[in-house]
Amino acid sequence: MPNRLENETSPYLRQHKDNPVDWYPWGEEAWEEAARSSRPVLLSIGYAACHWCHVMAHESFENPETAALMNRHFVNIKVDREERPDLDAIYQTAHQVLARRGGGWPLTVFLTSRKVPFAAGTYFPPSSRFGLPGFAEVLERIRSFYDEHRSSLESPDNRQIVEALESLSPKRAEGTTLSSAPVEVFRAHLRALFDSTDGGFGGAPKFPHAQGLSFLLDSPEPSDREMALFTLKKMARGGIFDQIGGGFARYSVDDRWEIPHFEKMLYDNGPLLGLYARAFLLTGEPFFRRVAEMTVEWAMREMRSPEGMYFSSRDADSEGEEGRFYRWRREEIDRALSGPERTAAYACLGFDRLPNFEGAFWHPVLARTAQEWAREENLPPEEADAALEGARKSLFALRSGRIPPALDDKLLTSWNALWARGLLEAGRHLGREDWLKEGREVNLAIARYMWKEGRLFAVRAKGVSRLSGYLDDYAFLLESLEEELSSHFSEETLSFAQEVARTLRDLFEDRMEGGFFFTAQDHETLPVRTKPGHDQSLPSGNGSAVRGLLRLGSLLGETEWIESASRALHLFGATFNVRPEGFDTFLSALSFWNAGAPVALLWGPKAEVWQRETVLSAPLVWTVRAREGSAVAGKPSPPSGTTRGTLCGSFGCLLPVDDDRELFKKGLKEHAR
Repeated sequence: MPNRLENETSPYLRQHKDNPVDWYPWGEEAWEEAARSSRPVLLSIGYAACHWCHVMAHESFENPETAALMNRHFVNIKVDREERPDLDAIYQTAHQVLARRGGGWPLTVFLTSRKVPFAAGTYFPPSSRFGLPGFAEVLERIRSFYDEHRSSLESPDNRQIVEALESLSPKRAEGTTLSSAPVEVFRAHLRALFDSTDGGFGGAPKFPHAQGLSFLLDSPEPSDREMALFTLKKMARGGIFDQIGGGFARYSVDDRWEIPHFEKMLYDNGPLLGLYARAFLLTGEPFFRRVAEMTVEWAMREMRSPEGMYFSSRDADSEGEEGRFYRWRREEIDRALSGPERTAAYACLGFDRLPNFEGAFWHPVLARTAQEWAREENLPPEEADAALEGARKSLFALRSGRIPPALDDKLLTSWNALWARGLLEAGRHLGREDWLKEGREVNLAIARYMWKEGRLFAVRAKGVSRLSGYLDDYAFLLESLEEELSSHFSEETLSFAQEVARTLRDLFEDRMEGGFFFTAQDHETLPVRTKPGHDQSLPSGNGSAVRGLLRLGSLLGETEWIESASRALHLFGATFNVRPEGFDTFLSALSFWNAGAPVALLWGPKAEVWQRETVLSAPLVWTVRAREGSAVAGKPSPPSGTTRGTLCGSFGCLLPVDDDRELFKKGLKEHAR
């Protein structure tokens, strides 16, 4: 019999609709039942593409005996962390406080009827192993503890954990300065962690950390940019990048980027797309352009919804096994390929090496580029390239006949904004008008389906938009709209960006202390109202909001928006001045602030060339390429056929100039490398 999750829109929740567990979705019904029955709450948080979530579901939630124990002792609530990042943030932090170690998914938290956590863990096996107690044993222990301490746990005076969570909120400090010192400290930190053999920072597991790579590409130091470019190249040659079908997996389980955790998330691929296009602009290497092309091809083929937004993720598992869809046996290669294509597959995709996945299987990596193979074998480069591309197409056709990993088909505003921004940035750097058009279409779809009566929704599934937007939704959309203005200025886009910025400030800003709460002022009451500053798997919403408000404030001369950004920088500066690690997005915003929040307005037939030169020479400058004949923020357009630029910032605007060398002489050189 289906449980209460049967009618939920989240694919993750629906995965559990046939469990014998009496699951509730998060809501008043569950809390009323907890109070009525005097049972504690077992809160389980995960997401559709999570491998260990599937493992625990199969081992425990599908087990009738374990389910009976859960139903007898607890009110059981299932949450999709992608729909409710507010809950995930609170209870992941609670887990760190209670368990004194990092969290993860599935997250298992035990709560009082007042939503206050008193015990927490992540994955539990069905019986004791891996140094972890069995789940049934945990359930019995937790219920016994709750029964013994019920009166104190359920008391309104039980605020120890809540106070511990509140203490982690950023605190404003008198005399906080906004210098470049934490930027330099963080660069030194990344240099110390850099893996000069395989790229990336630190050891396995290795995550892409797009925000940190972008931060390094902004650096005036050539060695910093080289670290980022080397890492981007190593990642794209590894198995974390799907060498057959395109797109990046979430992370690598080894140092060499060879074997990924196979789930593909939209939120990773958007920022990485922009980075690879930028890498091509910086180096001119076709390799980076091809990675960007394959990433877009994957997303438009597999992730685009009929509504014009993009789905959330592809699962790590298929047919009950992680990575099954992506692995190969040699006999499959030999049956599918012949001649130069087979030779190219063996030489370039690593099939001439020992198996690298689960003993008897190969997961493709780019062991040699087509050019490297051509040089080794003295082949014409164009023939080698054609053979490798032919091998990829043939293997893709064969792989397409397999049962694919499950698709999480919900649409998330924040992740779509990151993807739209990646499309727009890549389209601008690579001159791809089709990508620019697609990026604008995604922004339009967000406006059409997710913006209602001056507010954003966070989630859309089964044709229904729901859940009030979070800080990330507004901040990431603001930056995506600003990226759209970079290549395709329109008054409509500018007007929408202003409306998003105003609503962001009205709903989320702490006008007294500074910074932005993750949830809106009229959001459901939770144990704490968080104000996150660190980057996690997503960029920091606070850092993104600061950067977006600074840009728009400089363009329009809106000093209130610049002041909001300043208050947030001063609030979090008390922390990142001491320990900048993890504040990648905030430090990018700080660099922009210290540069004077420069915005270059460009008109005329050479505006695109000027813009490209600015990206290469002064990456901190936000460039807006306006249409000829259109005024922007009160700045009149020059005569038709004339290329002209002006520089604005927190310092005001300089007089327009007709020569790009003059533009740099008058202002951009101050922000150049």
